Amino acid sequence: MKADAGRKYRAYPTELQDAVLTGWGHTVRALWNLALEQRVYLWVQRRYTLRSVEQCKQLTAARAELDWLGDLPAQAGQQVLRSLDLAYENFWNPDHPARFPARKKRGNRLSISFPGQAVEVRKLNRHWADVRLPKLGWLRLRLSRAIGGTIRNATASRDGNGWHISFGVHTGRKPDMPNGKPACGVDFGVAASAFVSTEATPRLMPQSLTVNEGKRLKALEQRKARQIDYAKKRQGGKYSRRLRTTIAQIAKLTTRRANRRRDFTHKLTTGLAKSHGLIGIEDLRVKNMTKSAKGSDEAPGRNVRAKAGLNRSILDNTPGERRRQLDYKTRMYGSVLVVVPPFHTSQTCAACGQIDPESRKGCGRLFACIRCGYEDDADHNASVEIEARARRTGGSDINSTRSALGGASPGHRPEADA
Repeated sequence: MKADAGRKYRAYPTELQDAVLTGWGHTVRALWNLALEQRVYLWVQRRYTLRSVEQCKQLTAARAELDWLGDLPAQAGQQVLRSLDLAYENFWNPDHPARFPARKKRGNRLSISFPGQAVEVRKLNRHWADVRLPKLGWLRLRLSRAIGGTIRNATASRDGNGWHISFGVHTGRKPDMPNGKPACGVDFGVAASAFVSTEATPRLMPQSLTVNEGKRLKALEQRKARQIDYAKKRQGGKYSRRLRTTIAQIAKLTTRRANRRRDFTHKLTTGLAKSHGLIGIEDLRVKNMTKSAKGSDEAPGRNVRAKAGLNRSILDNTPGERRRQLDYKTRMYGSVLVVVPPFHTSQTCAACGQIDPESRKGCGRLFACIRCGYEDDADHNASVEIEARARRTGGSDINSTRSALGGASPGHRPEADA
């Protein structure tokens, strides 16, 4: 286990620093797109694989000729090219779910990365600190927690709430010894966000937006659609100041929703890892579960809107993120994560082992075994079955989350084959 951790802090740049960071963010986005296009072009035309070592030399020459590229710190530009290398490696890795590197649009989140040697942090008092970034100077941040290690890298990013600074930190911490605590199975669902086999009641995720916030978000999205139509018809597609204000208001609400969802997920996974020695979960294929039911022109789907609502509910509960967090938190707190096949867990009786769809009709909350008469909450019954399967596997993880195995050419992109 790597003794590395992430630390994220709210940053408070001055007006001038905000303008500089915003410009750098768009430069980083443009550099990513140019470097990716160059790699794809060379592969399609010459079957030549270009890597960051060569592109860094070309970047040095380009910085001397292009002022907008020269304004970006050299370390940040080099980090972009190294990140592109990593994106390719993840794409080629059959055990990684990453797709081919995508081009970044203007609406993507702005971020600028720096190596650890290029930044310096000084503590001002109990709650505040400064971080020195190349060509920017000292940037104020809220010291909400101790950094607690050696900084390996730093990333400045902006979301709907403003700028943040994240540090990759080497903590030197070793994995805990087995904690010897009881085992459990966890059933992740929609009606019940998580049902733990050792608990009598489900853990429910609070609404990520209040009723009034949801209404306001819907109204803002409708306003955005009207303003975009107007911009296309009257302004040649150019966004007005009002439209950009609407987009910023939407981003603030969606960021708030994401933060609340993330907060619940971290509290859930940390509590499970600390209080159990073995945790069993299902090997859910989220990509397959959330496929659209729209169908095609020849064979249109049915209940498309209902399926779309179900897909949103599944994604809102973030089963993939919960699995990712449990994977590293169990090793951190001395427990074991076991991933079991999900087949028929909701139709298997936890008391006698009988598998029959009639034991749970439809999507009802009651499970009633037709063989032994055992009755229980359907999600709790499934969690007990998941725990039993996890115990039988002996603590071995199975299957990856990648749906299609096999590598691909370094510069391959689907549209190039059309």
